[in-house]
Amino acid sequence: MNNAELTPEQKLQELGLSLPAPRQAVGNYVGCVRVGHLIFTAGQGTDEYRGRLGEDVSIDVGYLAAKQCMLNLLAVVKQEIGELSRVKRIVKILGFVNSTPDFTDQPKVMNGASDLLVQVFGDKGRHGRSAVGMAQLPLNNAVEVEMILEIEE
Repeated sequence: MNNAELTPEQKLQELGLSLPAPRQAVGNYVGCVRVGHLIFTAGQGTDEYRGRLGEDVSIDVGYLAAKQCMLNLLAVVKQEIGELSRVKRIVKILGFVNSTPDFTDQPKVMNGASDLLVQVFGDKGRHGRSAVGMAQLPLNNAVEVEMILEIEE
């Protein structure tokens, strides 16, 4: 079986990655909302990566944090739709990077999430993106990511 024939779950396994259990909401919201063929996710941070880029977190660690955020998001999506092969297209991701005022490499950090989507979904994983710096994030997360995607019915 060539790489193009693998399911997204098999591609994750091939990359040595697995989806975590979906994280529980820490407030009065849900992990995602489906509207027609679109899914809008809530923001996902990580339990592993805390701190501020430009202060106590490096770009390389921020990249890993964004990648883990995306794994957390994919776990929520999988729980909602059953199989990631039902993803028709990643439409957009929005990345919030906990960073100092002079830190300007938010796009390099968010490549952790973007690169993973392309590795797992190929061209369907190419997406629009915003990467913004924030003065602080909940629980001192280094990164938080949210996503909009289209699914097959």
